[in-house]
Order: sequence, then structure tokens, then C-alpha cells
Amino acid sequence: MTLDIKPFDPLSKFAKFLATHNQEGSQSMPPLAQLSKTLNISVASLREQLEVARALGLVEVRPRKGIQKLAYKFSPAVRLSLAYALANDISHFEEFADLRKHLEEAYWYESVAKLTDVDLLYLNSLIENATKKLNGDPIQIPHAEHRELHLTIYKRLNNEFVYGLLDVYWDAYEAIGLNVYTGLTYLQEVWQYHRLIVDAICSKDFDLGYRLLLDHTDLLYHRPKNSNY
Repeated sequence: MTLDIKPFDPLSKFAKFLATHNQEGSQSMPPLAQLSKTLNISVASLREQLEVARALGLVEVRPRKGIQKLAYKFSPAVRLSLAYALANDISHFEEFADLRKHLEEAYWYESVAKLTDVDLLYLNSLIENATKKLNGDPIQIPHAEHRELHLTIYKRLNNEFVYGLLDVYWDAYEAIGLNVYTGLTYLQEVWQYHRLIVDAICSKDFDLGYRLLLDHTDLLYHRPKNSNY
């Protein structure tokens, strides 16, 4: 008995055409009527497939410019799926956060070894900006700096899939309210870890930085509870 194994081919006709269309952003694609004839599908079906492609961040449709192919990014598809998962059951965030934790750990050494001197200066500037916010009157939550610091550490990986997952984590982090104020003591502890991590990276002590990363990540699971989560 042989198994009838279907090939991995979930793409619509429009998505297949788009994947082989070389232009990205600089030139509009053919109008819908022409595409409909080229792909041998109705305009109505083509509109449905186009809407899916827009939701996945594969194209944009702009007045007077028509349909334009965008550079591929993994994050729009993840963002859409995760948003649905969280709307269905917010506890899915814990699973996604665990995935993010393991990704950061797994790619730590490869990532930090690729950071440039400019990246290190930027990481230190984020530390300084966050410190000013925490010491200000009124106190400001350095959430933008928190997100930027973690993503900057992994920006040189040149792996769209890893970076896309890490990027969407921070969208979810905001969506369920983890970027709200949780007490100055907690925030100061978080940023003390950030400073030590960045110092370790700058001194090329990647083993120390890795141990600090593990300790820092555990803070999320011991953070003060709030009404949003």
C-alpha cells in the first residue's frame, strides 16, 4: 500500500505569481483585470487572494500606484496568527513567551559575536535613556528602550524567521499589558540586568552575558501582577 502524500503547496495562484514576480516596491504590478486573465481566475477570486496577501504583508495597494510587492517579512503572518490565538485564549502568551526565551538563549552567542561597535554604542544609549526615564519626575516606563535593546542584540543574525518571532513577541507583550507600570523597584532591577548584560557584551564576556540573560528572563515570571494579566 502506498501513501498519497500531497506536496506542500498551500499557495494561491496569486501568491505563486507574486513569489516569482521580481519587482519589489519600485514598480506596480499589472491591474486586476490583466492579472485575472494571466492567472485564469475571476476578478472576485483574485480580490480574495489579494486580501490574504495584504494581511500577510506581501503586498500593499496604494492609490495611483496600484499593487506593489513588498520585501518578504515573516512577522506579519506570525502577528496575525498570534493575535487570533490571544483573542481566543490569552494564556497562549505564556507559550509564545517560552518560545521567545528559548530563541534568545539558542541564538545568543551567534548574535552577540556579530554586533558592531555602532551597535554597542546604541545599546549603551538605550541604557542611558532608560535610566533617565526611571529617574525622572514623573517616572516614565522605558518600554521602547526595552524592546529596542533586546531586538538590537539579535539584529545581525540575518535570519528573518528568528527576528520575526522576536519582533512579534514585543507586540504581544504590549497587547496583554506587560508594558504597564509595575513598580519602580522591579523596573530598576530589570534595567540593572540590562546594564550588566550590555557591559558583558562590550567586554566580550559572552558567557557572563548569557548567564545574566537567563537570570533576566526569569524576572518576567516573577514580575508584580497587574490587572491586565
